[in-house]
Amino acid sequence: MEKLKQRWGVDSNFQIILILIVFSVTGSAAVFLAKPILNSIGLVRESFSENWWGGIIYVTLRILVIFPIYQVLLVVFGWLFGQFKFFWNFEKKMIHRLGLGFLLK
Repeated sequence: MEKLKQRWGVDSNFQIILILIVFSVTGSAAVFLAKPILNSIGLVRESFSENWWGGIIYVTLRILVIFPIYQVLLVVFGWLFGQFKFFWNFEKKMIHRLGLGFLLK
């Protein structure tokens, strides 16, 4: 726990627990919310070929849709759990690593 506290710059074990809860809730919520969004735009598994590459294309597109939903929800749930500062800094670092730092200027 001490290594996580030091790496993440948090003070207490309670903050680490809250951060881990936010990560888990966000992942579940992103997948849950993605399904109706994917269905509304017609991105369902049955729309793709039954071959192996059809599944790969479907999963790739699904991940590309879920990723931005996850990023937004991470900040929202971070705020709800009182950890906005941590998750906002986390998102800024992620955006810069993806080469999208120009979005924050």
